[in-house]
Amino acid sequence: MSTSSVSKGCFVFKPSAKKKKRTLDVGDYFIDGCEGSGNSELRFKLCQSLWDKMKTETEVLQDELNRKILDRLLEFAGRPSSTFQHGADDWAARMRASEIPTAALVLGVNVPDHDMTFQSLSDLLRQSVTPHVASVQAKECGALKHLMQRVLERLMGTVVSAEHASTQLHNKRVHCSLGTLCDWYKSKTKVGGKDTANQPQPPVVIIFKDLEAFNPRVLQDFILICSRYVEHLPLMFIFGIATSPSTIQHILPHSVSSLLCIELFQSLSCTQHLSTVIDKLILTPQFPFKLSGKVLQVLVGIFLYHDFSVRNFIKGLQLSLLEHFHSQPLSVLCCRKKEALANVLQLSHQDLESVRQLPSFRRYVERQEPQEQVNLLTDDTHIKGVCQKLIKGLRKYHKNFYPILRCLHTLTSSLPKYPLGKQIRELYILCLEKNVWENEEYQSAMQLLRMLARDELVASLQTCAEILKPVKAKKMRNVLDQLEDLLAKFKQLDKITSPEKGLQKKTDLFQLQKTLLEMKESRRSKKMSPFEILRNEAVDFIDSLVRCYLAPPESQPLNEVCYYSSSAVVRRHLNATPRTSIQTALSNPYHYLQNDTLRSEDGTVSNAAPDICIVHKLHLECGRLINLYDWLEVSCSKAVSELEFLGFIKSTKQKTDHVARLTWGGC
Repeated sequence: MSTSSVSKGCFVFKPSAKKKKRTLDVGDYFIDGCEGSGNSELRFKLCQSLWDKMKTETEVLQDELNRKILDRLLEFAGRPSSTFQHGADDWAARMRASEIPTAALVLGVNVPDHDMTFQSLSDLLRQSVTPHVASVQAKECGALKHLMQRVLERLMGTVVSAEHASTQLHNKRVHCSLGTLCDWYKSKTKVGGKDTANQPQPPVVIIFKDLEAFNPRVLQDFILICSRYVEHLPLMFIFGIATSPSTIQHILPHSVSSLLCIELFQSLSCTQHLSTVIDKLILTPQFPFKLSGKVLQVLVGIFLYHDFSVRNFIKGLQLSLLEHFHSQPLSVLCCRKKEALANVLQLSHQDLESVRQLPSFRRYVERQEPQEQVNLLTDDTHIKGVCQKLIKGLRKYHKNFYPILRCLHTLTSSLPKYPLGKQIRELYILCLEKNVWENEEYQSAMQLLRMLARDELVASLQTCAEILKPVKAKKMRNVLDQLEDLLAKFKQLDKITSPEKGLQKKTDLFQLQKTLLEMKESRRSKKMSPFEILRNEAVDFIDSLVRCYLAPPESQPLNEVCYYSSSAVVRRHLNATPRTSIQTALSNPYHYLQNDTLRSEDGTVSNAAPDICIVHKLHLECGRLINLYDWLEVSCSKAVSELEFLGFIKSTKQKTDHVARLTWGGC
């Protein structure tokens, strides 16, 4: 369309009709760039289904772990309102009536997990105790007026202005104070227009999620103000504590803490929580997806040395699951046994070639007869049948592996210096990496087991029997029968009077001398007692089980189908290194933006790169002081501000129009 005939004017050009772009969902992102895209949709469905089951199991588990502490808190919050009764006869009761009931909830240093616990607590309080619950955090309560504002907003369900210390409620202007809250509470607790002051009233619960982070002065003033309204308002506090209960003494002086009636609540430690999660999600044949030893070490290492967060550990497990299904075309076989056997028959020739390239399958082929090797490498129909057999074998391996692992942990977890680890995850990682019986620590553990006292050994063997009883695998039933035979022998041995028992019963001097001489001769000749013989038999039996059932997963054909082993990928995603990421982004923007115009070689920066990348390059070439005039001749000032924000340079008064460089070398 031409507009040259008109010298001045405003013209509207309607855009051509374009098709609306389809909104991408999670599945589209998964499929895009997926290794072996032929079955990517099926892999995404399997991944999603498996994670939904694991997530459900996790939620049930966390509810069970938190149930005990939450039930105690609900009981505390739901007690009869005797604390608020008036006209008490004795002096102690009158003193308690002037105190604010306070639950000191020690949750541990795993701060990222606290939100989930407080959310569950708030929901349960609203369901069964009181609708009046408010949660506050230190970052939103820097001053007393902000704390008061947040409490009133969340209890009264209205927007409160901290600046004017007033709010619009039911079209009336009211003050932002606890007096206003008292009036609101009375209006809410009236039944049929009648005052119910003599009846038990629902408490007003205020939860301080992160007590250590609150400004002590703000908290002290708030408690002092609240103490003046105890007779009119059934207040109750819950302090979320990450470190120690002594924090209350450090934050609050005695004159303030004496206004609180404090009861301590201790939650399950985060390490115990982690052990339970690993037990239910990883050390079980219920879920086919598994982690290699190195990946599990990365996740546990991040937990122990960074945040102690079980929630983040579960996110790491989810990331590993997603990466496994995204990067491994054969993950279509990482599902329930029935589905996996059916999916084997649907494998394409390309998929079967991938099977033939697996290291574990190559080792399996090398152990076969020459003709069988030819069939496995050339006949697609034959290899499908073999794969089905190997998938069944992998399932049986897991059903036998975990019960024996638990038995070995039961026997060795209480040994001196814990040669195989105190936690079962430590033993599990040892078993994943190589033959555990080849470790020096294992040999040391076996030697210590051969010196165990009878009571300790029998108790441990009985625990092993309890572990094996629920297992339905045929081989484990045979193991249980053999273990029960051993326990029967120990019981029968008790009925035989030993020299030591004879020593306790006999009081005759001649018989005593005779018994002592016999014991001395026995030790001199190094003759083993019946108990020692039976103890060695039991330890040899356990050793044979370990060698038979605790071979590492790498020994199993097709283990790559279920085991995710890319520890470097997990570490890169979860164990972030901000400085390295920033340096990479500034020196090589193509790495993140994936724009071909930004591609460069030999450490140079493309002219099309963002200003901050060019300025960063110039900054590396400068000395201690940088002349801003030269920079501003070739680039915009915004990039200089961004570089200062990232900590590479700072303003200086040493020289006009210069900034000081804060990093050295190639960074």
